[in-house]
Amino acid sequence: MDAETQPLLQAPYAFPQHEETETRRDVLPTTAPGKYLSWTTAYILVVSRVIGSGIFATPGSIVKSSGSIGLSLVLWIAGTVVSACGMVVSMEYGCMLPRSGGDKVYLEYTYPRPRFLASTLVAVQAVLLGFTASNCIIFAKYTLFAFSVEPSELQHKLVATGLLTLITIVHGCFRQTGIWLQNLLGWLKIFLIGSISLTGIWVILLRPSDIASGAGQKHPFAWDTLWEGSNWSWNLLSTSLFKVIYSYAGLNNVNNVLSEVRDPIQTVKTVCPAALLTSGILYLLANASYLLVVPLDEIKQSGELVAALLFERLFGPHVGGILFPLAIAISAAGNVMVVTFALARVNQEIARQGFLPWGDVLSSSRPFDTPLWGLIVHYVPSLLVITLPPQGDVYNFILDVEGYPGTIFGLAITGGLLLLRYREPNLFRPFKAWLPAVWLRIVISLALVAAPFLPPPNYKGDVDFFYATYAIVGTGVIVFGVLYCMMIGNLLEKAKVCNPII
Repeated sequence: MDAETQPLLQAPYAFPQHEETETRRDVLPTTAPGKYLSWTTAYILVVSRVIGSGIFATPGSIVKSSGSIGLSLVLWIAGTVVSACGMVVSMEYGCMLPRSGGDKVYLEYTYPRPRFLASTLVAVQAVLLGFTASNCIIFAKYTLFAFSVEPSELQHKLVATGLLTLITIVHGCFRQTGIWLQNLLGWLKIFLIGSISLTGIWVILLRPSDIASGAGQKHPFAWDTLWEGSNWSWNLLSTSLFKVIYSYAGLNNVNNVLSEVRDPIQTVKTVCPAALLTSGILYLLANASYLLVVPLDEIKQSGELVAALLFERLFGPHVGGILFPLAIAISAAGNVMVVTFALARVNQEIARQGFLPWGDVLSSSRPFDTPLWGLIVHYVPSLLVITLPPQGDVYNFILDVEGYPGTIFGLAITGGLLLLRYREPNLFRPFKAWLPAVWLRIVISLALVAAPFLPPPNYKGDVDFFYATYAIVGTGVIVFGVLYCMMIGNLLEKAKVCNPII
């Protein structure tokens, strides 16, 4: 057997040959050694992944696309509901298959035919689109804003690249230090978003003069003001909804590392709802703070700096314009840390099963007992996305490109849950998703997949590209995955393993 197919034999468990209708309860993965992640660490891993750059950077773009305060708030509420539906699906899968790998494991288990296709598609999506460029860009923007630097494009890219490089080194060489540091930044992030969220209440109760209604203007939450300028184009609303859903991305982050979690089933059943409740409340309060304090026109033109405008308006240019933007930059860095931590392990699993060249090297934990090579696989596409595209609308474009294939995979996973319930009704399920939530997730996902191809007003989307560019790029990644599967299929068939899923 050659070196490239050998990693297939190193999978942590293997499913025996069976008929697809046979119940597989007896072959589900069991407890593995090396479980060092506590409930608190798992909670921070999820919350710190969810609360990233989204709530600090996307509200301005969402208000600009929706056109009104009321419609933007409706989008945040709708995105929260859709994200909750996706979360319960991941919870059912995580309790059935409590091992690291997340969506990759679930698609492999649900769609064993055509052989290797599901695995290859997830591998291609994880490697090509599993980057952390967006939060690195937000880190650079808020850091330079805090120091009142008028940055060039090169300076933006250097700061973002420096953060990515530093975090890769820390997680690749100092595992415990990386875990401790991401926990610390996670608590800081919760404090920071809590401060933003409470700002709106503070303004209403103690500083009503700061409400952005202005002299002779109505309160921003007055009913007739609330819906002024609403834009009901489904194309623009869908891209905004992608951004809201992206802001909740990571509710299933613990599923990526379940092999390293103590009591994984109970952790999945409690950590994910706790993280959704935390982030949902904080997000709605934070949006209320932005909309109460910052005038609507300024929010629409704020780009990714709406949170900086909030603090600068309330606390002045020194405290609000320096300390809080710097704290937001640190928060974005914490998000990069947890995403890198989880995706490196997904990449390691992909390499272990032979879907990347030099799998024996890329799946190795040598020399620091860390997924160093999985980190490098994650580092390269992130670096390219940061350095190659021009600045400007690149942040929104990255979010859209990440979100579109993710929606397609989410649709496949949600539909697969119904398929498994029909095919294997006796499979042990410690948690079952509410059926209406599953169907709602399917309907919304279908609408979001179709929406980018419906022309918006004046054929202009929220970026200076062709309005459906992100959908075309996302679809192109999936097509590439199919072609890649056809190319490596013969190689993988040479690996005489008994697992029909990989």
